[in-house]
Amino acid sequence: MAYAKKQHFSEDLQQLAALMKVLSHPARLAILQLLAEKKECICGELVHNLPLAQSTVSQHLHELKQAGLIQGEIEGVKICYCLNWENIELLDQLTENFISGIILKKTDNTSCS
Repeated sequence: MAYAKKQHFSEDLQQLAALMKVLSHPARLAILQLLAEKKECICGELVHNLPLAQSTVSQHLHELKQAGLIQGEIEGVKICYCLNWENIELLDQLTENFISGIILKKTDNTSCS
């Protein structure tokens, strides 16, 4: 029986990998962009700005919310969404640390030919 070996990797790498998996769909990236542009909670407006069905948008919102990148508040019969800035900033820091760590290891004679 196979078992996951992700526990052998640092917590930062595990967290970054999980967030990148959620971000691996362009619709989810577009949702984050829309929420950032509006700078306020958005209810039904998201569906009108995306070339996707309501049910598809709802699924993407669910994935983003599960990852902690957005939060939703119930207003009457609607759920209004906004960015979870604390986790967006954490994503930024994790990504920056990861990419910077790779770039620091670059040398002028690095080639793969």
